[in-house]
Amino acid sequence: MSQTIHLNAELRSDSGKGASRRLRKEGLVPAIVYGGDRDPARISLAHNEFIHELENETIYTQVIELRVGDKQQDVILRDLQRHPYKNRVLHADFYRIDQNKTLHITVPIHVANAESCFGVKTEGGMLTQLLNELEIIALPRNLPEYLEIDVQDLHLGDTLRLTDITPPEGVEIVALSHLEDVEDIEHDMHNLGVVSVIMPREEEIEEEAPEDLEAPELLGEEGEEGEEASAEDKGGERAGDDDENRE
Repeated sequence: MSQTIHLNAELRSDSGKGASRRLRKEGLVPAIVYGGDRDPARISLAHNEFIHELENETIYTQVIELRVGDKQQDVILRDLQRHPYKNRVLHADFYRIDQNKTLHITVPIHVANAESCFGVKTEGGMLTQLLNELEIIALPRNLPEYLEIDVQDLHLGDTLRLTDITPPEGVEIVALSHLEDVEDIEHDMHNLGVVSVIMPREEEIEEEAPEDLEAPELLGEEGEEGEEASAEDKGGERAGDDDENRE
């Protein structure tokens, strides 16, 4: 079930790169709200408060109550621009929603009972997740924080697919909407694999080469040659230096 998140923002009248830079220096995040039957609105949010909320992954899939001044509106976070290497948000886009209209949104997939998976615990396999997120259709009030798939009874060599996920009531998995008229659902290309138990690869151990008794003598010869070559090189360098000094 949807968990409402609250954010506070202020309207801003300025726009452009220069204005955005000034806001960031003041500890604010420039953002925009669009959608619905209203014009887009430029807003700003307190950076520290916003980035704290972003630590919760549900903010990307849940309804946000955005309070701008004394007015409140329901939105979802549509886009986020981050600094390439600093923990800083550069810009955010929010989309106004209608509680009576369905949304297409991407939610994460969580694996349940991974620690007690039969194929891992008993058969020595390794659990690998093939799909981390999934697009769904749902009304705002039905948006789940995530979809879950249980792997407790998964054996070595088994794969769980999209049809093994049981979405909450009112939630439709977009990829599965293509399977209504398919006879062999199990092997249909849209019924993607989500998680598998595979046999881990054995690490190849390189055998140590036997010591060569003649190696020290060879190294010595190479070392002498190296020293001679080094001396020649140094001589050449000195000669070159003398030439440059003469110039």
